[in-house]
Amino acid sequence: MGGSRPQSFFREVLWQRVRQNRMALAGAAIVFVMFALAMLAPILGGDPGAIDIAARLQAPGADYLLGTDDLGRDVLTRILYGARISLLVGFVAVGIATLIGILLGALAGYYGGWVDSLIMRFVDVMLCFPSFFLILAVIAFLEPSIWNIMIIIGLTGWMGVARLVRAEFLSLRERDFVQAARALGASDGRVIFRHILPNALSPVLVSATLGVAGAILTESALSFLGIGVQPPTPSWGNMLIAGKQTLGTAWWLSAFPGLAILLTVLGYNLLGEGIRDALDPRLKEEG
Repeated sequence: MGGSRPQSFFREVLWQRVRQNRMALAGAAIVFVMFALAMLAPILGGDPGAIDIAARLQAPGADYLLGTDDLGRDVLTRILYGARISLLVGFVAVGIATLIGILLGALAGYYGGWVDSLIMRFVDVMLCFPSFFLILAVIAFLEPSIWNIMIIIGLTGWMGVARLVRAEFLSLRERDFVQAARALGASDGRVIFRHILPNALSPVLVSATLGVAGAILTESALSFLGIGVQPPTPSWGNMLIAGKQTLGTAWWLSAFPGLAILLTVLGYNLLGEGIRDALDPRLKEEG
């Protein structure tokens, strides 16, 4: 009973409600295009580190669609490879945050009592620190690298997921299908992960989608400050800071990476908002 319901529910959401939601479709289209461009970067572009001094600071044109930087490197190629970095950071960081949030939220919501109090007080303490400044503080003691960034963003971004999962577990743990599983002798682990969790994933899906956009923005901000992905590895953030020096004469060095960040974050936000509208119980009843 706990397994068939979420499967049919998600099938309805994914193939009917999300498909009929223009905002979700627009976001999904942007996300798909960005993902495809990132995967096809080796085919569509060349070597992101290839230097051609003779072609330095060329404006967008037939030879270089998005121009070149101060070392003659193709901006389009570097943006495509930067998309790989941004998507990798987004997915891995959100994956870490979601796993931690689901685990702690499930334990707090299922067991309640002192377990719930202990976990939620820890969540409250973590929420007292501004996430970005907490990330900055941790990065200051570590070597700037893409792996450190992904792990730190994940370890500082799980609190919202934990609260969402806890709220869902509190409302589901006394349902009839949970009581029936307990009566049949199911272990706590089986009840949590087999019966309750599949029914509690709707808000987590929305949170994870929006979280990818937040992780991409955080990585870009860290790289812009010089403590994120380090050159010569292309990242949208370090491309922005590199273009800052020639903003008046070579506007394309900052404009196109900034546009890539804008479109990607917009796509994930639109998709997340569209999924949230589709998962809204009130909209479900009206439909």
